Amino acid sequence: MTARRARRPRAPAWTATLTWKAAVFIAVMCCALAALLGTLVHVSVTRQTERDAREKALARLVEVTRVYEAGEPLPPFAGLDPDGLPEPLRRLTARGERGTMIADHEGRPTMWAAGPADGHALAVRVDHSVGAGTIDALDRSIVGSSVLAIAATLAVGVLAVTRVTRRLHATAQVARRITAGDLDARVDDPRTKDPRRPQDEVATVSGALDTMASSLQRKLQSEQRFTADVAHELRTPLTGLSAAAELLPEGRPAELVRDRVRAMRGLTEDLLEISRLDARNETVDLAVHELGPLVERVVRASGTDTAVRIVRDAEVETDRRRLERVLGNLVANAHRHGRAPVVVTVDGPVVAVRDHGPGYPEYLLTSGPQRFRTESGGKGHGLGLTIAVGQAEVIGAELVFADAPEGGAEARIRLPEYVRLTDDGPEG
Repeated sequence: MTARRARRPRAPAWTATLTWKAAVFIAVMCCALAALLGTLVHVSVTRQTERDAREKALARLVEVTRVYEAGEPLPPFAGLDPDGLPEPLRRLTARGERGTMIADHEGRPTMWAAGPADGHALAVRVDHSVGAGTIDALDRSIVGSSVLAIAATLAVGVLAVTRVTRRLHATAQVARRITAGDLDARVDDPRTKDPRRPQDEVATVSGALDTMASSLQRKLQSEQRFTADVAHELRTPLTGLSAAAELLPEGRPAELVRDRVRAMRGLTEDLLEISRLDARNETVDLAVHELGPLVERVVRASGTDTAVRIVRDAEVETDRRRLERVLGNLVANAHRHGRAPVVVTVDGPVVAVRDHGPGYPEYLLTSGPQRFRTESGGKGHGLGLTIAVGQAEVIGAELVFADAPEGGAEARIRLPEYVRLTDDGPEG
């Protein structure tokens, strides 16, 4: 039996926020500063109060000593070896020295002063209740004012930090929108609009993000225009080339020419489709379809030896033409880059296309399909899976590429399942 290490409890997510860390830092620093100042004030006032009480007690001791040496009766606050005299003062007078000490006498703070007198301890006492009360009141005032100061500083500090973090969250939200494909998203921090206005670090980051987004948008739009222009320009000569190829006498050279023309035409159509997907102005024609028969129809149209397994059929609301394009590209890719058998499995709203080849390359699993990057063997032009991803995004489907546990590559597409409403509630 192996002992399992106990998991350390994970701190709540909000403790990692900048606002929380700033609040803790401000609170700790305020508490440390309040404690330091309060201690300095307390020590200074206590020393001054005790010094005044000590001087008063010693002055009384000098006066009482003259009275004792003159043989006159001692006042009520003085006496020889009086009860309640602190033991350290008794030992001090036994050595022939004088001293003072604060101690309780009859439940009240008292300043004692004592000196030697004919082998006895001549002592006087001064009530120190007023001084002790003053120090206690001062301590309470220090604590109360420190709490108020800490609360006010914390509130102002958290407000200031929250304003900064709110701007940081807005910047992060814009960055996520840009990552999702919204190239028109901008932070538009007002501090970056007026060059005469001083900029803080957040405004600098926001301005850099807006500049980067604008540059990226211009480059992508230029690339999209170039792709669309090239595809459009190629269509006219390809049409003429296709017509000319049909006039060639039958034979192996004519077949090779026609095959290359078809390949060029397919590439051109793929480029046009990608340019339309990049423009993000595609509209979908949604309708309810039974997924199993639709998948079987796509496999038959592919003309490949592909097995279809329907574990559980489902109705999905999708654009049939676009879904067929996605599935057709996945099946074609499995046959082109994988090995037989290729199996398409329908399990509810999820369709899995699996082959038994070497699996997807590492770059595809990490970053997704890349245009014009061919896999091992150099077959294809890398646009099939790119189109599949773009069309899946248009119809609101989730397309995931992974290596199957038993070997081979597996692409799984999850579609929005259609739910019929009945009098008794939703019917799956």
